[in-house]
Amino acid sequence: MSPHLRALDDVLTPHPAGPDTPRVIAERLRGVGLVVLDGLTSRAEVLALASQVMDVTAHRDSDADGLTTIRDTGRHRGRSGFAGFTNGELAPHTERSGTPAPPRLMLLVCANPAPVGGESLLTDARAVHAELIQHRRDAAAALSTPRTAFFGAGDGHATQVFTAHADHRIAVRLRLDDLARWSPLVQPYVRDLRETAVAHQLSLPLAAGQGYLLDNSRWLHARNAFTGHRLCWRALGEPKFPLAPGFAPDRTWSHG
Repeated sequence: MSPHLRALDDVLTPHPAGPDTPRVIAERLRGVGLVVLDGLTSRAEVLALASQVMDVTAHRDSDADGLTTIRDTGRHRGRSGFAGFTNGELAPHTERSGTPAPPRLMLLVCANPAPVGGESLLTDARAVHAELIQHRRDAAAALSTPRTAFFGAGDGHATQVFTAHADHRIAVRLRLDDLARWSPLVQPYVRDLRETAVAHQLSLPLAAGQGYLLDNSRWLHARNAFTGHRLCWRALGEPKFPLAPGFAPDRTWSHG
């Protein structure tokens, strides 16, 4: 059973035009990479908040205002890369992992919760990386080897799960669906990676107006399957403030 994230009792209820909101969000993202939100009762408020903290990026699935409407459309089941638009579960992943430069920020707000299921499941990749170092150091090294994964369809991107930056911080990039292909070097460790990511999941059952903003280079997100009508709004984009990528690794980690 995943720990209940709301037990952290650290929920931000932003005023749509609050002058301190961007500063508070920037501080929390620099600290833990995640902000839990409440009180966003309309699409306009979600867009206003997104526009305060990020340059919203339009993409394949976004609507004219830049937000994406996340719901079970009834016509995407079985289509690779469209599982978010069904009522099925989603495995831990980062957003737009098959692009050369995934968006740094993701904001998701619930407009209408499902009557059954649909909980958001969030994993701090720092915890995953630290556990692999402690118990499966060979896995951590392999998953950090360049170009050992290919994420996306024919126009996807060759990459690796953990990427070390010049400042020694580490960014994560992951998908575990049928659009993920693995080098023989890392294939033996994919199961360990999945199990570790699931073991560290925090459950976040969102009521209407509640949501979260995360650093897409640090946190993995997933979802339980659901029944009934569930509607969320999502924004992707680049932060309007300095934000170092990923996370600072365990001090014992040295790769290369």
